[in-house]
Amino acid sequence: MYRLSLLDKSPIAEQETAQDALARTLQLAQQAERWGYHRFWIAEHHNTAQLASPSPELLIAWILGQTQRIRVGSGGVMLQHYSPYKVAENFNLLASLAPGRVDLGIGKAPGGLPLSTRALQHGVNSAEKGSFAEQLAQLDGWLSPTDGSAEESLLATPLPPVRAEGFLLGASLESAALAAKQGWNFVFAAHLNGDKALLRDVVTQWQQQSQRDTLVAVQVIVAPTHAQAEELAQHVEVWGVTLANGQRVSVASEAQGHAFARQAGSPAVSITRREPSLIAGTPTQVRAALEALHQEFAIAEFIIDTPVSEGSARLQSLRLLAEVHARQEVTE
Repeated sequence: MYRLSLLDKSPIAEQETAQDALARTLQLAQQAERWGYHRFWIAEHHNTAQLASPSPELLIAWILGQTQRIRVGSGGVMLQHYSPYKVAENFNLLASLAPGRVDLGIGKAPGGLPLSTRALQHGVNSAEKGSFAEQLAQLDGWLSPTDGSAEESLLATPLPPVRAEGFLLGASLESAALAAKQGWNFVFAAHLNGDKALLRDVVTQWQQQSQRDTLVAVQVIVAPTHAQAEELAQHVEVWGVTLANGQRVSVASEAQGHAFARQAGSPAVSITRREPSLIAGTPTQVRAALEALHQEFAIAEFIIDTPVSEGSARLQSLRLLAEVHARQEVTE
């Protein structure tokens, strides 16, 4: 059997405000706890009018205070923008507020287009900051101090009774290897890259290098009928962008792809629409698809991303998934 968890981006539907979207995020977290989901994660997106989640840490604190059991975390904090020390302080504080319930998911992507990346990193010396692997190692060190007895020691206080559980989000062999080396959990981002051959290669390597569970993020839409699910799925777009400078990113529209190239100051070599890695259908159809992936790749937990902005359809999708999953648990 496998666990189900949720990834939320606080999407703002038509005729809605950010306040509406954030209120629904809290409602969804509270419902997810009742429905039996294991975790509730908040994504980080910048300068995006359709999403209201630039600061997962703030939403995590808000949700922790209004739930009782569900684990709450980031999916994820974009470490390239921040001081590892400050990220450790934030999550040590959260873990002190709710010991044993806080997850720290870290991502390598920018979480926005180049304009927001430059604004977030204004004044930062990239040479001093080091590689992503070095930043992750620093963060892990701040989260697990070995000695604070010296008078001049530096700690990321407050020190919680249970540190936030660390997860590296990625879709490459390099990311899986880095997570294994650092002793962190790894989540394969199939909701962004659904290449089945890559999934197989990465998961195989991960299971050879780590004894930790295999977690995979997937896009899922559930509706009462297959036709309704397919109609919702028609609105989901994934575009792959390759720039002349070698940078590769995934965006949500062709317009975003061109904007990324302009803001990066590098011509686009290609902007192509990809078939979204999306499981859409009735509860029974989606359950069968998840079960097949679970059996093929020994997946212990699915992080569910539901790319539906309209509130009632979003809640219905996740409720139907929880109900069919609960029935499956009873029969096994």
